[in-house]
Amino acid sequence: MANNNNIYKMSNAGGFKSLNRYYNMLAGNAVWNPFEPAGAYESIATAVGTGSSNTITFSSIPSTYQHLQIRYIGRVTNSDTADNIFVQFNSDTGSNYAWHYLQGDGASAAASGATSQSKILSGRVSAATAGSDVMGAGVLDLLDYSKANKYKTLRTLTGQDRNGGGVSVMTSGLWQNTAAVSTITITNGSGTNFTTTTQFALYGIRGN
Repeated sequence: MANNNNIYKMSNAGGFKSLNRYYNMLAGNAVWNPFEPAGAYESIATAVGTGSSNTITFSSIPSTYQHLQIRYIGRVTNSDTADNIFVQFNSDTGSNYAWHYLQGDGASAAASGATSQSKILSGRVSAATAGSDVMGAGVLDLLDYSKANKYKTLRTLTGQDRNGGGVSVMTSGLWQNTAAVSTITITNGSGTNFTTTTQFALYGIRGN
């Protein structure tokens, strides 16, 4: 019986039209896995808090994916239970961002939004008075980040638990620019430092 995972023929019709042709088929070409499904996640970079900076930066992001995702656990040194985090793209500090914000704690909800902002409000992290082991956590999805024909959209789901006093936050954001995103800068609202327990991880999502 034939093994369905064997490759018997490679042709232009089979998806190799865009590859450079060499006597050695791997020379000059990126590694290609024919069994990697569309939508697969690939780790690009990680970053940790230094304890002496309020900024996390991912730079030189390749444009070879469909979408990007950032996953994090975070905490800052601000004397409060929580702090906001903000995102900018390509070092753009102009008034080119907009966002919507929805928060719930199990007892009440709040919502807000803003346009003509210098950054996107993108959720919450824990802060110094939240308890020594409490971290904020979240997932940020940046859609079609390299498409040159559309503005860039960010959606987030973040929150923290404080033994029954936690909060969940959903946000959406817009960067009014069609440039491919190559740098993502994350800061916090208080300007205090990300702790050394803070971790951010950037992933690329393969397209169809």
